[in-house]
Amino acid sequence: MKDLQFNRHRRLRNNETIRAMVRETTLHTNDLIYPIFVAEGSKIRNPISSMPGVYQLSLDNLGEEIDEVVALGIPSVILFGIPLEKDAEGTQAYHDHGIIQEAIRFVKERQPNLMVIADTCLCEYTDHGHCGIIENGQVLNDPTLDLLARTAIAQAKAGADIIAPSNMMDGFVAAIRYGLDEAGFAHLPIMSYAVKYASAYYGPFRDAANSTPQFGDRKSYQMDYANRNEAMREATSDVEEGADFLIVKPALSYLDIVRDVKNNFDIPVVAYNVSGEYAMVKAAAQNGWIDEEKIVLETLTSMKRAGADLIMTYHAKDVARWLGAK
Repeated sequence: MKDLQFNRHRRLRNNETIRAMVRETTLHTNDLIYPIFVAEGSKIRNPISSMPGVYQLSLDNLGEEIDEVVALGIPSVILFGIPLEKDAEGTQAYHDHGIIQEAIRFVKERQPNLMVIADTCLCEYTDHGHCGIIENGQVLNDPTLDLLARTAIAQAKAGADIIAPSNMMDGFVAAIRYGLDEAGFAHLPIMSYAVKYASAYYGPFRDAANSTPQFGDRKSYQMDYANRNEAMREATSDVEEGADFLIVKPALSYLDIVRDVKNNFDIPVVAYNVSGEYAMVKAAAQNGWIDEEKIVLETLTSMKRAGADLIMTYHAKDVARWLGAK
């Protein structure tokens, strides 16, 4: 054995201190974006059964949640609105006093340093649950763009720090960028849902946001989960049209796409750790099948390792607590 030659990789794994010294990827609280569902009305704190620990909150219950987020050191939230009234064109999405606009104002008044990202879509506000104008059972692309731009402008006027359009219409970034610039908001960045797959992992979100399509599905505008090259075409278009961040959604089954986007574009990449991913971990943890903390930290670190600069996750508050305890 004395002449046997081989590499001793284990030297750098001997103890926790040396492992920490050579660790290549680190998860920080600053990496986290926390999604919040804001419902129109009062005294609302509705638990979402498929997403334990997540609630629909009315404005009078939102303050405590926002204060907790700030106290935990989470730098940013993304807001999703749940209106009382819906119609075919989603008018509450771009009404100056729609629920998302009121929520933005509330958060910025209460915690002005918290970064507020506005989800910019119509599906939560349309009575048919689709992300655009419907004609003869089809989702129309170009007429929808004007409504998306109007929504983004209304959110910007309310005080949003970042606009995050999630509808996957062709040209949506260009239309929103033009609208924001013309309205005097050239300084506001766009965090585009550039690569958004038609995924079964969204099921719990649709319960949370009351946004399940009333007919058909979203496969004519969201991407086929079998496609990889298409993701690069979508991301390239959004960068050319003025996107400042690129979101890949979902995250866990699409880490190859996260890495592709990171390798091909020099702007921040956001991984959306979606509701179905969250729900599966929570269900397994509640049954005692997994160690929730270890699984979540490993999962989110894998997203960072794949190339994500930021992570949208419903685990954000728990992760901030766990990281703070280390």
